[in-house]
Amino acid sequence: MLQGLTSAGLGKLESDLQFIELAAKYEFQCVDIDAKGLADRLGVEAAADLLQSHHLEIGAIGLPVEWRGSDEQFLSGLEKLPAAAAAAKALGCTRCCTYILPATDASAAHFMALATTRLRACASILGAYGIRLALEFVGPHHLRTQWKNPFIWTVQETLDWIDAIAEPNVGLLYDAYHWYTNEMTTADIRSLRAEQIVHVHINDAKDIPVQDVLDNDRLYPGEGVIDLPGFLTALNDIGYTGPVTQEILTPSAPTGTPEELAAKSREAFNKVFGAAGL
Repeated sequence: MLQGLTSAGLGKLESDLQFIELAAKYEFQCVDIDAKGLADRLGVEAAADLLQSHHLEIGAIGLPVEWRGSDEQFLSGLEKLPAAAAAAKALGCTRCCTYILPATDASAAHFMALATTRLRACASILGAYGIRLALEFVGPHHLRTQWKNPFIWTVQETLDWIDAIAEPNVGLLYDAYHWYTNEMTTADIRSLRAEQIVHVHINDAKDIPVQDVLDNDRLYPGEGVIDLPGFLTALNDIGYTGPVTQEILTPSAPTGTPEELAAKSREAFNKVFGAAGL
């Protein structure tokens, strides 16, 4: 597995260059970053050289398409997707991620039909560039009732939806936080095939009742109650070898400089990967 960082959990970064330099300094192997933005600022060749010189890969890009909103928003984003996918491919990235909110103000059936068509279109474009689309189920209980109608928040529902989208490059973004808030076990991970998981996020949760765990109140790996060694061991056991990137969402910016937080992140990874024997 590739140990990686998102910018979430590193405080106020000055630039992508600082992000890349810190990830390399603290011996991470990948970063989740906007490939097109990086290529536009530096040029594709310089961006590729920058990553290579720091021994880093791009773990994933975010899906730059608002598929949850109006037709105008969706079509505007879809027009830009080929350029984003081309930049990602040029920089060696093969993964693109988006999240699924567990409730919606729309009719759930109508939203499902619309979103299936939209995500199928996104996946088709990404697939032409050799990029897989990862769908992230979102587990915290408070979000399940934040909008009028329940939607999707479990692994099985997400897998069923992936089957309905019916594009071969679509799979799961498996986040430890959502695994925990769904009260799942390592057996649930071991029931999957490695190829069903496109990308992984890692973080930790406070020692409070699981139904009270908030999506934007996360801890660094090893600081909370999630069985991260078990989580990682199970992923390793099924043969998952892709990125495991830190994503720490918090109500306010974490205390410390990006340098201090990158060092803290490295210590956190060493703790949980070490406990898993990886």
